[in-house]
Amino acid sequence: MKKNIIGGLDLGTTKVCAVIAEYNSNDKIDILGFGVAPSEGLNRGLVANIAKTAEAIKEAMDIAKNRAGIDIKQLNVGVAGEHITSLRHRNYVTISNAEKEISKDDLERLRADVKTIRIPSDRQILHIIPEEYFVDYQGGIENPIGMCGSRLEAVNHVVLASVPAMQNIKKSVERAGYLVKDYILQPIASSVSVLDDNEKDLGVLLIDIGGGTTDVAIFHDKSIKHTKVIGVAGNQVTNDVRESLGIVTPEAEKLKKEYGYALEEAIIKEEDIYIKGVGGRGNIKIPITLLTQIISIRMRELFTLIDNELRQSGMKNKIKAGVVLTGGGSLLKGCRELAEDVFGMPARIGFPLELGAGLSNEIESPEFATVAGLIKPVPGSTSSSNWNSSEEKKSKDNFKVGSLFKKIQEFFDEL
Repeated sequence: MKKNIIGGLDLGTTKVCAVIAEYNSNDKIDILGFGVAPSEGLNRGLVANIAKTAEAIKEAMDIAKNRAGIDIKQLNVGVAGEHITSLRHRNYVTISNAEKEISKDDLERLRADVKTIRIPSDRQILHIIPEEYFVDYQGGIENPIGMCGSRLEAVNHVVLASVPAMQNIKKSVERAGYLVKDYILQPIASSVSVLDDNEKDLGVLLIDIGGGTTDVAIFHDKSIKHTKVIGVAGNQVTNDVRESLGIVTPEAEKLKKEYGYALEEAIIKEEDIYIKGVGGRGNIKIPITLLTQIISIRMRELFTLIDNELRQSGMKNKIKAGVVLTGGGSLLKGCRELAEDVFGMPARIGFPLELGAGLSNEIESPEFATVAGLIKPVPGSTSSSNWNSSEEKKSKDNFKVGSLFKKIQEFFDEL
């Protein structure tokens, strides 16, 4: 019987991806099952139709389960959308034990304190990721357990999400017949999948270009410093092609993928392309440079928005490892060259790393970076779903204790 089974679910605007995997003895991940279904119930990372989203989840999971030959009920679910925000928070606890040795319980107290910060009632904490620890004001500490001191302090990257948006995701997953094991922010999942430790240490900008949203994550000194979800992505590029050339969406998407470039200088061969006319009209001939100009305007706008975000975060001069592009939108020809032009630094395309056997070759593509990361542990992250389960367990334990005292009281009353 297989052990260490884990499932991931990437809810995208254009497609839903499901994966079932197993950790093997070498700590590699073997992909047992993989499924993709068209997505019509989401818009820019938000659930717009629960029934359609649930249907797409079920279809993708049925394909994955049939190929894996096993069933699974709990899934790690990716979260995105413009409702995602982040903040930095600094807090501390005092070490009260006689030996002044920092334990795991002290870390838990530190994290529990973060959960008490004031946030709007319609927001919830999605992740608490420690950036750096301080022991008695000494910083640069990655793991303080076992160290001695009187004061433990942390700088945390706190990710917030919309409560209604999270509830709609939960309802969609449950209507499809599954349970959410954990919620993971999509750019964080993608970073686990495509970045290596050296890049995170030197400073790297990760850009995951999806269909409805573009996810951004900035890393430096091995920790995450900034996250952002931008509502400009592949679908907007396709829509620009459709509107500019007066063609239907499927034809615009096909043109973008087959002939589109993000930068004119990247065009390998100057040629004319033919597009289908609408309503019985004949084919139209256009130069490939015209298509490229349409695409380039939107892609340059996207990268400029991200560059502005990078400058506002104060991290521009700390990105020494360059830019990593991933997601389906990164497959657009000339995308890497345009990124290098806008950001003024080297760029590469990010492919999922450290996958094992099975169907791993099927998800070794940038467009599956998020779902590949959903089946890997997120270093140092404390997720809201884990808090909910622990709080639920605590309440159940309290209920058991209360029931016990009630029985004892009834016994003495009878006596």
